Amino acid sequence: MRKLCPIDREDALDTVLEVPIPKEMYSGPITGMRSWLKSQMFDKASEADASAGPSPASGPARPQLAARNAELQLLLKLGAPLIPCPVPHDRAFSRSIRDSSFQASTAMYIIQQYIAATGGQAALQSVESMYAVGKIHMSASEFQTGMEDEGTRQKGNSEYGAYVLWQKNPEFWYFDFIMAGCKLTHGSNGQVAWKQSSIEKSHVTPGPPRPLRRSLQGLDPRATANLFSDAMCVGEKNIKGDMCFILKLDTSPATLRARCTPSLDMIHHTIWGYFSQRTGLLIQLEDSQLLSMKSNRARRAGAENSIFWETSMESIIEDYRYINGVNIAHAGRTTSTMLRYGEGSVNHKLRMIEEWLVDEADFNLWGLTPEYFLPPSDLWHNEEDA
Repeated sequence: MRKLCPIDREDALDTVLEVPIPKEMYSGPITGMRSWLKSQMFDKASEADASAGPSPASGPARPQLAARNAELQLLLKLGAPLIPCPVPHDRAFSRSIRDSSFQASTAMYIIQQYIAATGGQAALQSVESMYAVGKIHMSASEFQTGMEDEGTRQKGNSEYGAYVLWQKNPEFWYFDFIMAGCKLTHGSNGQVAWKQSSIEKSHVTPGPPRPLRRSLQGLDPRATANLFSDAMCVGEKNIKGDMCFILKLDTSPATLRARCTPSLDMIHHTIWGYFSQRTGLLIQLEDSQLLSMKSNRARRAGAENSIFWETSMESIIEDYRYINGVNIAHAGRTTSTMLRYGEGSVNHKLRMIEEWLVDEADFNLWGLTPEYFLPPSDLWHNEEDA
């Protein structure tokens, strides 16, 4: 999948959206994390359904299917999360430093240094499309049931996976992710973001379209600069001997409201970027979100109690290399922590570690048109049914 031929030639090559399967997925254990995830009870309601036995409507495999769905949702959330808010178009290249507060103007100065460190304004603005092929090694390092000392702790196994990301500026992107025998797909056509999996129907992601978090892990410097153009500089931090400026960006209340659904309420979503004072590069990315959920059973009963999910992700970004004049990261490590608590819910703490590599990447692909980013044909039909 090197530079593609123009499609107007007779001997042209069509763009192929395929995920190369890493050899570790064949040689490693394929039931490790899957078995571990299926053994966990993520909701008392699921436990009650399992103890009640199969019903004529659900059949004998209902508990197994529920566990499988929980597995897929977890992999999708941790393997393909989105950033908190939409990215403004080239705001980093046009916003004036003079007409801002001290914290905002300091952040803009840091972003200008980042733009220079990743290739400069001309190089970044010349990028119209890109793709990246990579591998993932994800391991569950800790699972704790109950937040007190008497809670049970378990260690999980690991899984290997692979992904392909196609992007035409931040508005159009398509992401294929394969792990543990599951295929997860995320995409955006500039107007709506959608997702689907091997056993789930395709559905729209609530809120305005947002880029993948993976793009901001050193792959898309232009989008990173534009995202943090509205950030505030909130201090400094030493990361592995490298002093860094900290830029913080809170999601606006309007964006949070747009991401809410009848059963889900977004409370906050904040992102931090750590930019090296020595190199100007982004070397760590963090984000934290808190949401509350109500089960279908609770909503039908009119109950006020909610279940809270608090998710934090911390990514170390490494191995910057130039490709066609643009300096992007080729490796990193992401630690994700998920807390679940609330009245009527079993409290959980899950900690997972993902190590990722970029095997291949390139910019300005021939033949990558907006038609490649169209949502699945059954998307609107499924939304009407819902």
